[in-house]
Amino acid sequence: MGPLAKASRRLLLVGNPSPEHIGAHLLAAAEDLGIEARILDVREAWCGPRWLRRLSWNLASKRPTALTRFSRKVLETCREYGPDMVLCTGIAPVAAWALQAIGKKGIPRANYLTDDPWNPKNGAGFFWKALKEFDIVFSPRRSNLQDLQAAGCRRVIYLPFAYNPRIHFYEPPATEEERRRFACDLAILGGADEDRIPLALAAVRAGLKIKLYGGYWDRVKELRPFWGGFVFDRDLRLAASVATAHLCMGRRANRDGHAMRSFELPAMGACLIVEGTEEHRQLFGPEEHAVLYYGSIKEILDKARYLRDHPAIGRRLAARARTAITNGKHSYAERLSAIVHSVSQL
Repeated sequence: MGPLAKASRRLLLVGNPSPEHIGAHLLAAAEDLGIEARILDVREAWCGPRWLRRLSWNLASKRPTALTRFSRKVLETCREYGPDMVLCTGIAPVAAWALQAIGKKGIPRANYLTDDPWNPKNGAGFFWKALKEFDIVFSPRRSNLQDLQAAGCRRVIYLPFAYNPRIHFYEPPATEEERRRFACDLAILGGADEDRIPLALAAVRAGLKIKLYGGYWDRVKELRPFWGGFVFDRDLRLAASVATAHLCMGRRANRDGHAMRSFELPAMGACLIVEGTEEHRQLFGPEEHAVLYYGSIKEILDKARYLRDHPAIGRRLAARARTAITNGKHSYAERLSAIVHSVSQL
């Protein structure tokens, strides 16, 4: 058993275990590090009739319908399992009183705060009191570190997103049919939120061949023909590696300097046009070293055309970006290692 496993022999994760979520990535990372781990599914906190969930979301400040019951389950699991650390992800549905009780047992409580709680779409009334009960909060955005400290967090550390080597790896198409299925000038992987829709519309109107993957794109009439549904596993990797270019951006409301796709896409061999944030530039280096940067819609369109017309340059950029991520200690095992080390120093 390695030093990380000795430092945290048992880990209790509170997150979403679906393959595309960080909860699942951290569970795989724990296995890679030799750490025994369990995960409690946060979706259980939202059980109940649909009308009740809507009512609670809209009129009770996004309070989960089964917050008390799920919080008790987390506490009972701590009593039964005896973890050396509880690691919650995002706006975790664990009430302050449960976190207090866990702390009284001498179990460190950490949160990998994947969402910005000041984003009106994410923030939840119950979470502000719970936030102060964590011994340490890890944030993948530098933009809210001072806000977290001002909100009463005891210790705050910047910790970027990462990639999961079990899922995010390069996989080229095996047939010409696969290549045709995913071929496009520009792809956007992620839901049709208000930041992405104008970019996709501009690309369509500029005559670029685009592919859109994720939720809600089919609700926009002009974009519906370009929607490729949801992609997972091999389809996800083919969507990344076949497209001439991928657009990679954060959410403004989340104050993102980078996103999960900033690591996942290049690890899967994608050629990127990325938002020109400080975090992206630190990750990928200067323009045309590993990626192309954009600061406006016009730049996106110009650079998508440039990559379409110069495929060899795109392949070179994709190879360099992949090397930057996969050789740069950016896996979730590296992130979990950093979390465990920081918690051991408390």
